[in-house]
Amino acid sequence: MIKMKKILLVLSLSVLIFSCKNKSDSTSIDDLVKTKNVKELQAKKTIIQTELNKIDEALSKLDTKKNEEALVSIVTVKDTLFKHYLEIQGNVNTKENILVQPEMPGALVLLNAKAGQKVSKGQVLGRVDDGGMSQQVASLETQYQLAKTTYERQKNLWNQKIGSEIQYLQAQTQMISLSKSVAQAKAGLSKTLIRAPFTGTIDEVFVERGQVVSASPQGLMRIVNLNNMYVSTNVPETYIGKLKVGTEVEVFLTSLNKTYKGKVRQVGNFINPNNRSFGIEVAVPNPDNLLRPNQVAKLKVIDYINNKTVVVPTNVIQSDGEGNKYVYVATDVVGKTGKAKKVIIKTGQSSDSVTEILSGLTANEIIITEGVNVISDGMKINF
Repeated sequence: MIKMKKILLVLSLSVLIFSCKNKSDSTSIDDLVKTKNVKELQAKKTIIQTELNKIDEALSKLDTKKNEEALVSIVTVKDTLFKHYLEIQGNVNTKENILVQPEMPGALVLLNAKAGQKVSKGQVLGRVDDGGMSQQVASLETQYQLAKTTYERQKNLWNQKIGSEIQYLQAQTQMISLSKSVAQAKAGLSKTLIRAPFTGTIDEVFVERGQVVSASPQGLMRIVNLNNMYVSTNVPETYIGKLKVGTEVEVFLTSLNKTYKGKVRQVGNFINPNNRSFGIEVAVPNPDNLLRPNQVAKLKVIDYINNKTVVVPTNVIQSDGEGNKYVYVATDVVGKTGKAKKVIIKTGQSSDSVTEILSGLTANEIIITEGVNVISDGMKINF
């Protein structure tokens, strides 16, 4: 019977709206839109909205839900710490990941490297044929020793005022010149040695002993150090000032299903004009050596903190026809029963499926978390 009354009421009010529309102006809404008659359109909107409000009020009076009861779930809200995250994707990397190149071309006469081998900075991993440079160094060293002996004898004679000054200066010049020649020859000879540029692990070796080698895109071998890992990514320019060196970051590796705690170690000073973003680097610890260069990481960067606020599950927040956001709270609670009350709220930011409440709710209020779609304001509830 009540449902029939609702239907008749809606129909009668609809007729009334149509009647008002015809009486107020015979011009159709489409015509007003075409002629861009804003004033008349606003007038029509006001008339129709007034009648719709009457319908809502009438339906509310005829609503039988208030006499019904619903089974719901509840939770008491508390003041809590709220963090908002910027979620972006980045790539794992390390600055110590290089292809080792020979400094001079030649036959590889020594190779002391294999995949998986741990090496120390400066360790000799191979040697290229020097083409007679070692013999040249030995000859120059012999000449240097002779020049040094000659200089020392001339110096002793000169100190005794024996001999000429020119003989002393010539011996000194010869010794210095040969000393420089020896140093230069040794520097050239040292380029035949292939050394580890840093402490790390040989990931792969691309050459074999006896092979003629030279600088190439492939290199001789790859050395990686997994102790200094970081994640690089680009952040929208709107976050300038929010991200600083030391900002905490949660780094989730999908391939490992594991989360690491990192910190921003570098913030770029250049805005890319193509995508209006700047780069950041996040240092990530790697105690288990599970991180690898080029892994994909999901970053959660804290960009906002409210130390004391009320939060509610985002899915319990609803919107009414006027654009107000609201939740239902339990009032008149006695044991496991109470009444549902609609409370208008003002929301802040959302993160991790919860939303910050700026006004409308206070700590210790009881909100309805399940069953919100089957209740109405003033309805009896069980929980």
